[in-house]
Amino acid sequence: MSFNDDEQIAILKDAPSGKKVPTFVAGKIQIEVNNFMEAPLEETRFKVLLELTELGDIEGRPELDLVIVIDISRSMRKGVKLDKLKIAMQYLVKKLSPVDRFSIVTFFDSSNRLFPLRQITADSKAKIIEEIRLLKAKNSDKNIAEGLRMALKVLNDRRFAYGRVGAIMLFSDGDENRGKAAEVDVSNVPVHTFSFDASHDQRVLKEIAMKSNGGTFSDLQNENNLNNAFSQCLAGLLPIVVPDLRLKVAPVNTESIINKVLVGNYPTETKNSAVTIFYGDLYRKEVHKVLVELLLPNIVESGPRAEDVLRITCSYSDGYGKERFKAEPIRINVTRTGPKEITQEDEIKQKDKKR
Repeated sequence: MSFNDDEQIAILKDAPSGKKVPTFVAGKIQIEVNNFMEAPLEETRFKVLLELTELGDIEGRPELDLVIVIDISRSMRKGVKLDKLKIAMQYLVKKLSPVDRFSIVTFFDSSNRLFPLRQITADSKAKIIEEIRLLKAKNSDKNIAEGLRMALKVLNDRRFAYGRVGAIMLFSDGDENRGKAAEVDVSNVPVHTFSFDASHDQRVLKEIAMKSNGGTFSDLQNENNLNNAFSQCLAGLLPIVVPDLRLKVAPVNTESIINKVLVGNYPTETKNSAVTIFYGDLYRKEVHKVLVELLLPNIVESGPRAEDVLRITCSYSDGYGKERFKAEPIRINVTRTGPKEITQEDEIKQKDKKR
């Protein structure tokens, strides 16, 4: 069987829009802000959707073909290994951009390619995450070698390979009982291996990574290690443009209260009513979305009143770990006027779906 059905990269263009979205520059970061310009005088929930990207373009950025190899054998049914893996996969997919392609190979005593190398778009991300969500472990032995061979075949059979970087990520507990994965020739491609269980023999996964062309081994027993493990791995595949990015959102005086901040799986810290999000390294053309839900208090006085309701601060490392760049705060201003007439939640959700 040949795997020469990899998807050709299409050039994606932004859909035309008659409405301008406020965009702010914070050093190397561009922050797009979506929110209503008005809010009622009565107490109300108010949502602000932020989209962070780096300012550079994608020229010179290597285009990545990434094959993920996932262990779904019997041993992965124990504990929450597969659940951790699904979290890891969702994190990874969000790190990729439209110039990248992505394929998944699963293995137990045999192997299976779930789909060809697929371009990363908003639609394909949703489909890939759904495929990952539906993964279930089999009551079967483990043959890591079979999964590796199929992943290599996906890369070797590509029609569109010129100028593209191929790489493999292998997720398992390393406890193989069929085949000999360490004997598979992976010398021409980086294979990054990730272990979910230190109680099993990790030598196989370490040896695969060592014999590959620039691969690494990471221990993912603790979910908190996901960010660091993927950052170290992706640093060898994608260029870091903004090191150690942090975003801080804070209410302004008594004009607002932060109810919650939705950021996916990234760690956060709440201090003095402000929330700091720790993104780690930002890669070329990577996008981060943040949904901030505020509570705006009731205002007794009548008539329009303009007020700042949210302060946004962005900072990142200089790349040497010595100093941090801190951008000037961005203030979100809203005019409080009249009764509540519209549902902002629905509109914010609509905008987020279109992106």
